[in-house]
Amino acid sequence: MTKSAIDENESYKENPETASSEEEIFQEQSVTENELPVDRVAELEAELGRQQEQVNKFRDELLRRAADFENFRKQKERESMMASSRALENIIRELLPVVDDVKRVLAHAPLNAEAAREAAPYIAGVELVKKSLEKWLEEKGVKAIDSIGEKLDVNFHEAISQIDHPEAEPDTIIEEYQTGYLIGEKVIRHAKVIVAR
Repeated sequence: MTKSAIDENESYKENPETASSEEEIFQEQSVTENELPVDRVAELEAELGRQQEQVNKFRDELLRRAADFENFRKQKERESMMASSRALENIIRELLPVVDDVKRVLAHAPLNAEAAREAAPYIAGVELVKKSLEKWLEEKGVKAIDSIGEKLDVNFHEAISQIDHPEAEPDTIIEEYQTGYLIGEKVIRHAKVIVAR
């Protein structure tokens, strides 16, 4: 026992009236603190229930708003990707006639030796332009549709004419009038072809 505890114990022994009155005050305080009126307890429990309902309501509202925002964000990302994809497709569609013209120029290059010698630098320049265009298209994921020797497939080909061809089976593509192109798996221009009857 510490000295102060011994002193208190001795003071209780010396003055018993003081000790009993202090014990009574302590007991009265503990009774009043532990025993609230029943009405007050019910009122506090009701208030607690209301506050809990309010918390649940706000939590549900917050979760709903967060889900709405996430859906909105994903929708905007999809729309952005679709818009950029459509823009690229439109640019490629506008560029394809230029590619066709470059191919036609090369297809009609002079065949005789004298004219070919004179036109050689121009033909080389056109071939460079063609390679640059093909490289750019390849980088964008654009592929030419294979046609000649294939069976007609309306998903990829557009038949513009039919002719008799003794060596080819019916509906076989024997000539390509205009090259078709795919971007990924999507057809951006059907191949215009001539098929065997």
